[in-house]
Amino acid sequence: MPGYGIADAAAGKGLLPWSWASERLAKAHNYFVSTTRPNGGPHTMPVWGVWLDGAFYFSTGRQSRKARNLAVNPRCVICPERADEAVILEGVAEEVTDAAVFQRFAESYYGKYQWKVEPSQDPVYAVRPQVAFGFIETGGQFTATATRWQFEPD
Repeated sequence: MPGYGIADAAAGKGLLPWSWASERLAKAHNYFVSTTRPNGGPHTMPVWGVWLDGAFYFSTGRQSRKARNLAVNPRCVICPERADEAVILEGVAEEVTDAAVFQRFAESYYGKYQWKVEPSQDPVYAVRPQVAFGFIETGGQFTATATRWQFEPD
């Protein structure tokens, strides 16, 4: 993050462990999903979801704007609700078709929201991180904690 006065990553001091980000992804209640419209315009909407097996899972109506956007361009950004302990996850959404994975998602989702998701309903997507960013904004910690995790080449 050139120009932000970020701590020297080579020194490794103040960098956040992935477990910090994973915990925030698991504990959040609401998330923002950002997709790209076919005309290149941005689209962001809140969703419920679960962090499970190293991926973020959510469902949406097949005819929703985000589902239609993902059908054209599956790249997206996921952010849990708290910006003061920000996690920004970039990845590619894939529709869940495996019945066992869907069942684990549905059980986790019900445990979190007390809302039953059925396989015959709308699609469920899994977003595995490719790149993620995290930082703590409060207490002047931003420059010492800003961290970038790389999971796959850009």
